[in-house]
Amino acid sequence: MEKITDSNSCAHNNEIMEVELSDADIIDAMQHISGYIDITTEDFRELYHLAYHHAIERLLTKIQPKNLMRVVNEPLFTDMPLDQAAAILIRSDFKSLPVLDENGCVVGILTDTDFLRWHKANTFLEILLNMEDNAFEFNHVYHEISVSAIMTAPAITVNEAASFGEIIHAFYLHDRRSMPIVDIDNHLLGLLMRKDFICAWKLITG
Repeated sequence: MEKITDSNSCAHNNEIMEVELSDADIIDAMQHISGYIDITTEDFRELYHLAYHHAIERLLTKIQPKNLMRVVNEPLFTDMPLDQAAAILIRSDFKSLPVLDENGCVVGILTDTDFLRWHKANTFLEILLNMEDNAFEFNHVYHEISVSAIMTAPAITVNEAASFGEIIHAFYLHDRRSMPIVDIDNHLLGLLMRKDFICAWKLITG
């Protein structure tokens, strides 16, 4: 199981580009404040930097897996036949679902791309055409083959306490549309969608 937990390796992702204030900017701002302000431009600039970084840290703490993840009502299991897994995947409205072992730990993920790769097809239309010609064989194979035979493993998981930097680092490195969120024992808690993460970031930063 590969987890993203090294905060030092992605600490730079927490750094948000800050606008540098010139003396002219500061003087102009101070002139728009009513009353007398006994503060130098350097003091003003330092106060601005401190307030800015405090605000960014406060906003980033809201972007946590537990606040963004979606509940997975029907996870998949390694010994589950493909026909059952495919039906669950369709019902879930997800394009991928976590795969659990007998202990409930995340060991892989099954995606629509896994089906294409297994069939050596580029599109699902190709699979449908093949199914039409070999319906009986397809039904038999899908009932006999288990999820573990075609799933993507190991799973790339994100801990429930992961920081903003760790999340963005995980999506950047592995280019996944979603990642399972797990607890300290690698038990499934939910599914974090990349689009939900990006949407939350845009809402917070404007």
